[in-house]
Amino acid sequence: MKIFLVEDSLVVRGQLAAMLATIPGAEIVGEAQSALPAIRDILDLRPDLVLLDVHLAEGSGFDVLNAVHVNAPEIDFCMLTSFAPHSYRQLAERLGAGAVFDKRMEFGRVRELVARRVAAAHVPAAKR
Repeated sequence: MKIFLVEDSLVVRGQLAAMLATIPGAEIVGEAQSALPAIRDILDLRPDLVLLDVHLAEGSGFDVLNAVHVNAPEIDFCMLTSFAPHSYRQLAERLGAGAVFDKRMEFGRVRELVARRVAAAHVPAAKR
């Protein structure tokens, strides 16, 4: 499964990369810290999953989600935030995110989600 990371914190990006490296079949194909490069690279690389922070160095994860989902609805998104009010979750879901995680309390759940999706991608279509 090809994964793209969009996170403005180098430390958090490194933690995500290290965590994903423990999942056989998960491959990080790109990284970005701001909206415009993320949009361009995601549309170019067409990953299976984007792990996307809400607050970016320039722009927001909502900008990325909105721009990419319209042009490539097959790409799955998982949004990450340090501030997860219900309104953020609602907006993310309305724009096409499959999941929203609070980085402070649910960071480990991101690994679980990715591991499940990688496993599901390797199940033959007849067994799904």
